[in-house]
Amino acid sequence: MDHQGKTVTDPLFLKGVRPVGFLEAAPVGSDGLLNVLIGGDGRIAETGASLAAPTGARIVDGKGAWMSPGWCDLHTHIWYGGTDISLRPEQCGARHGVTTLVDAGSAGEANFHGLREFIIEPSRENIYAFLNLGSIGLVACNRVSELMDMRSIDIDRTIACIEANRDVIRGIKVRASHVITGGWDLVPLKLGKKIAKITKLPLMVHVGEPPPLYDEVLGVLTAGDIVTHCFNGKAGGSILEDEDLYQLVEQAAERGVLLDVGHGGASFSFDVARAALTRGLLPNTISTDLHNRSLEGSVWDLATTMSKLLSLGMPFEAVVAASTTAPRKAIKVPVDNLLVPGTVAEFTLFDVEDSDLVVRDSQGATSSLSRLFEPRFAIMGNNPVTAHRHVPKAAAAGDVHTCPHCGWQS
Repeated sequence: MDHQGKTVTDPLFLKGVRPVGFLEAAPVGSDGLLNVLIGGDGRIAETGASLAAPTGARIVDGKGAWMSPGWCDLHTHIWYGGTDISLRPEQCGARHGVTTLVDAGSAGEANFHGLREFIIEPSRENIYAFLNLGSIGLVACNRVSELMDMRSIDIDRTIACIEANRDVIRGIKVRASHVITGGWDLVPLKLGKKIAKITKLPLMVHVGEPPPLYDEVLGVLTAGDIVTHCFNGKAGGSILEDEDLYQLVEQAAERGVLLDVGHGGASFSFDVARAALTRGLLPNTISTDLHNRSLEGSVWDLATTMSKLLSLGMPFEAVVAASTTAPRKAIKVPVDNLLVPGTVAEFTLFDVEDSDLVVRDSQGATSSLSRLFEPRFAIMGNNPVTAHRHVPKAAAAGDVHTCPHCGWQS
């Protein structure tokens, strides 16, 4: 469909794009560029360096822009209206280059049906979800904990909810932090891990303010599980302040536990990320933890978060993989043949530009971005969506604004 909701059946021709991040080889020309023809059904019809646009095709001139698999944000909160922190999908989706969004535990078993019916199914973005272990999810985030005691969890109903929605529920989410669980410590995490084992799904764990200790959390996790907020700078939960914890994180990564950035309004430190990257500890996935308390604060969007990791020293190809194929692998979405005829087209066209933009982490520290990801188009089937980075209104206008949640000023 086009931006007005009308069905478009004319072919779409992507001209002069530079593929990156695909697992299969692309038939590029000597200049590294490729043309892609997408049929009226939204599937790739043909690719080739010398491919010409057929009569009647709509043309998107990439002008040498990079083209990757569609950007995938593994940690967002997009159950708008269902929780007090959630955004609309379009606020962090295709118009900012992101074609696939994963909601990280906004809904629990008692209200997941609302997330599915009112957000997932109508959205133009592809949306998956981690189901919150707590039955009520994040209805009143941090004001009413979803994990107060055992009455907050219904194991039977949680398993039934997963079984009824396996096409979109791709994991379990547990927030292992004292501001959520009080003195309940590791019990919710262990219950979440048990349900994950029963349902054969990965467990995503929010780490932050202990207890439980980040160290103890790692001992529960196995290959395929995900630590989000891996580079947080919180006292007692930072891998930079504790060498023993750093080594435990390295060991966990070696056995297949996935490290997710999950920037958020309070959970990403430039110092921690820089130290980890310098020592060769790279995140598996780059995500935003976007919600209405972080969007206008230190996060902005996925492109800016990717730019932060790139400017801190993470290799370009690794940043692209961590924002495209790696998060899809984490939720068991196929990543093979994404550029092969017959596959539904899902791409992001973007440039990487020199920059001196000053940005902040979740602790308020500043850093200058030397290079900046600038999304140009999100390609959803045969629908090209014009894309751009999100810049807070205050920053764009040059006004000074202090975010009440993270202290970021613009």
